[in-house]
Amino acid sequence: MQIDFRPDHPVTAEACKAATGKTFDEWFAVIQGAGLEAKRRDAIQLIYEQTGRGKDVWWPTTIWVEFERARGVVVKKDGRPEGYNICCTKSFKQPPSEIFPHFATEAAFAGWVPGWKGAMTEGAPFTVGSCSGVVGRIRADKDIRMSWDTPGYGPSEIEIQFNVMAGKTTINFYHKRLATRDEADGLRRAWGEALDRLKARVG
Repeated sequence: MQIDFRPDHPVTAEACKAATGKTFDEWFAVIQGAGLEAKRRDAIQLIYEQTGRGKDVWWPTTIWVEFERARGVVVKKDGRPEGYNICCTKSFKQPPSEIFPHFATEAAFAGWVPGWKGAMTEGAPFTVGSCSGVVGRIRADKDIRMSWDTPGYGPSEIEIQFNVMAGKTTINFYHKRLATRDEADGLRRAWGEALDRLKARVG
């Protein structure tokens, strides 16, 4: 799986001001002035509202994570920043029982995640190119969890959910606790392309 560690937009004060009307530091002052230093969701919503509803949340989320980094905001349970959380989705006409086999073995998973090496069993280590991790909980036809580590970026978490609605299966592929926009945007594109390959295989 090719991962292009590149942000969708430059993460600079100049680019932020051009896109949102304020620099990062000016937005940080807005967040603090509203008393939202520890309220991620509310802070992102405030920025979203002020930059125009209906627009992409890329900048509001980026502004918050940069604030998080600059102010040392961390999650109490592990002392790490929340970082970026991405989600890729794809819908299928087949039920989960017909899609899950594409996740169930090393060969099947590698068929749409090129470079995957490692058993698809709980506790098994894996690699994808230079990245690595450990398969966590697996509940057939329901969800899969994994840890992930990108060299130079640090640990993150994956959760794959199989949701059924209106006779269709939607796969939600969440990659959470990502450290930078480079990594988050690169992995979002890579996992999106992987799900496209899965769709082509499933039909």
